[in-house]
Amino acid sequence: MRVITGKAKGLKLKTPKGLSTRPTADRIKESVFNILNGLVDFDNKVVLDLFAGTGALGIESLSRGAVHSVFIDNETSQIIKDNVLRAHFDKNSEIIRGDVIKIINKLAINNRQFDIIFCDPPYNKGLWQNTLTLIDKLNLLSDNGILIIEHGADESFEDKLNNLELLRQIKYGHTTCVEMFKLKTNI
Repeated sequence: MRVITGKAKGLKLKTPKGLSTRPTADRIKESVFNILNGLVDFDNKVVLDLFAGTGALGIESLSRGAVHSVFIDNETSQIIKDNVLRAHFDKNSEIIRGDVIKIINKLAINNRQFDIIFCDPPYNKGLWQNTLTLIDKLNLLSDNGILIIEHGADESFEDKLNNLELLRQIKYGHTTCVEMFKLKTNI
């Protein structure tokens, strides 16, 4: 797993041992960032990387010009810290270890907002649906922000969203689906 472009281009990221973490495949990451390049300018953006794993999505955003990235994961904070240090983005990063749902509630209470939110939880555990519902209720996404959620292709979301609207859905084979959302008022 490598940083695709920007200041840290080519940097190989450390990954956790074992099967408890499933890093986003490089081809999916590259495809998502190619789509995002047509939707958002990364310069001076604030990023939230939920279920961050290796930190690859937040680090890629910093490499492309984001000004700050918050990484949240319950298990891999040391790997994220190592990768952020190796990429020289430690001054632009905030790494929080803990339960994603509890932490995003705290971020909302503290009126934190993000221009780009990545959500890449373990598949088939209901985590992305719960996180999407919560982000829809909270005021975490900036007015022109984008939420990107990766989940299993066989997983679906049946609830109605009040504040977010699906912007784009991309399926990658039989295993992965990426959905992009924006605030309804800005579409």
